[in-house]
Amino acid sequence: MDRNTILGAVLIFSILIGFSYFNKPSEKQLAAAKHQRDSIELVRMEQAKQIASEKKLEETQAALSATVNSDSLVSDENQARKEKFGAFSEASVGKEKFYTVENNLIKVTLSNKGGRIYSVELKNFKTFDGKPLLLFEGTTSKFGMNFFAQNRSIETESFYFTPSDSTPSQVITGPEVKIGKEGIEKFNTDGANSSKSISMRLMAGEGKYLEYKYSLSYNSYLVGFEVNTKNLNNIVTTNSSSLDFVWNIKVPRQERTSQYGEDSYSTIYYKYQDDDVDKISTSKSGEESLRTKTKWISFKQLFFASTLISEDAFPSADIKTELTKEDPRYVGNFNAAISLPYEGKESESVKMKFFFGPSHYNTLKQYDLSMENQINLGYVVIRQVNQWIIIPTFNFLRRFIDNFGIIILLLTILIKLLIFPFTYKSYHSQAKMKALKPEIDEINAKFGKDKPMEKQQATMALYKKAGVNPMGGCLPMLFQMPVLFAMFFFFPTSIELRQESFLWATDLSSYDSIMTLPFNIPFYGTHVSLFCLLMTITTIISTYMNSQTQNTEAMPGMKTMMYIMPVMFLFILNGYASGLSYYYFLANVITIGQIYVFRFMIDEDKIRAQIVINKKKPVVKSKFQQKLEEMSKQKGIQPRK
Repeated sequence: MDRNTILGAVLIFSILIGFSYFNKPSEKQLAAAKHQRDSIELVRMEQAKQIASEKKLEETQAALSATVNSDSLVSDENQARKEKFGAFSEASVGKEKFYTVENNLIKVTLSNKGGRIYSVELKNFKTFDGKPLLLFEGTTSKFGMNFFAQNRSIETESFYFTPSDSTPSQVITGPEVKIGKEGIEKFNTDGANSSKSISMRLMAGEGKYLEYKYSLSYNSYLVGFEVNTKNLNNIVTTNSSSLDFVWNIKVPRQERTSQYGEDSYSTIYYKYQDDDVDKISTSKSGEESLRTKTKWISFKQLFFASTLISEDAFPSADIKTELTKEDPRYVGNFNAAISLPYEGKESESVKMKFFFGPSHYNTLKQYDLSMENQINLGYVVIRQVNQWIIIPTFNFLRRFIDNFGIIILLLTILIKLLIFPFTYKSYHSQAKMKALKPEIDEINAKFGKDKPMEKQQATMALYKKAGVNPMGGCLPMLFQMPVLFAMFFFFPTSIELRQESFLWATDLSSYDSIMTLPFNIPFYGTHVSLFCLLMTITTIISTYMNSQTQNTEAMPGMKTMMYIMPVMFLFILNGYASGLSYYYFLANVITIGQIYVFRFMIDEDKIRAQIVINKKKPVVKSKFQQKLEEMSKQKGIQPRK
């Protein structure tokens, strides 16, 4: 940097310092500026205070106005509720609360909203996928009274009831119950009758109410249910002799979906007071108007039932089923609108009971209300076989054996032993028929197909002369068929087999699947049941072995049918209870063993020799035949030689 540049920079810096010094404000000017700034700040603070004061005033006025409006609104709402619900207006608002009452078998949940049974859980059972078994739950059900009061329509389900006991949970305890004694009422009458009750009241003023009273005893599936009215005679309209009780349930699926499973048994059953048990069809949705006194109405599934029982009888009812077989969660919607008697007195009571429990034959039979007829055990003779032979034998074996596969095995052996004498006689008769085959062939060759009547007469004459009864082989079938059909109805509906496993079958009341197919076979399904497959194979083997002792040449179509039937049952029973296929399989195995034993015991050559001897003997006429010939001679008719 040169000398001129440095000299110029010094001069400029000196000028700036001099300018700043000579232009500096005086003390008076500084004081005036400070005063001006303080005045401006003071004005700003005053303005802020005024704005805040005005805002607070506005908020106070708004709050006061809101309070006035709220009180006015509440007053308007109260007035609207009174106009809409009349004496029940105060019960139209509240908060829903739940109360439970349970014993060793069931857990009943009550809700103060509607005062109703909200849900019922069967404690000793699970659904097919291992979840708690609920017969129904409040979100998918309706339960309550519908009536007119002070010219207003009242549905109690929308109102809040007052409980008699605010304890949220009550547990009924008692002594240990042995297996097989669950739900048996005699257990309680023998000294274990501990119980609890709770009332839900819908208030309509001081001393005026509609009451639901529930009670539950130890080791019982029955829930006592009373509908009581107190001083409602001037409130409830009395233009009819009854009040409507509405009970609707969206029925949850408890078993895995099967072609012949839960959907084939779920519907509404009912019993008229002086008539038999009836039902709505299980094949499709339906409805019935019951205009005769009805003792009970039951929402029935395959293994469980929710039944409303009247102490006297329901005057009338309308019931309806809406089946939803394609729904994986629900079987259908069951609806009942039931008339309860009402006379408009100061105090009235309608006593009823709910049954929430398993469709177990002995459990239902103990009530002597024909409720056991909800269980499909067959008709006429078949049902009697189940009632008097199969079920008592099954229950007897159950006392000593826990494995149901072994119980079915022993049951099969007992039945086979029972009909063994008839089976032996049948095989002996078939052996005689087989020994006559040469003579039968001669008769067939002699008369051919053109003279069927003569051929039949000659064949029957041969049987009579040889001492052979052609119907002898039918006697065992006459005894065995009712048992076979009884088992067909017993196994799919026997709750004892539900979720009981044996070998590869996880549930003897349902099909056993060892393979799932990637496609659907019509009438067969998408799975392979091994017990059903074994049953079919052993049936074909036993059919073949039996055909060796039978003469089926006269009826060639019969032989073909004998082999078609097992194949048909393969398709039919593939979706049925595996316990049934297991029973048929065992019966076939025992039959095959019997055939081998009979072949060892019966000497066919000896039978043939005896038949030859019988043919040489003169035919002894029965007294009836002799009398018939004498009458013919008197009329001039020569008997046929």
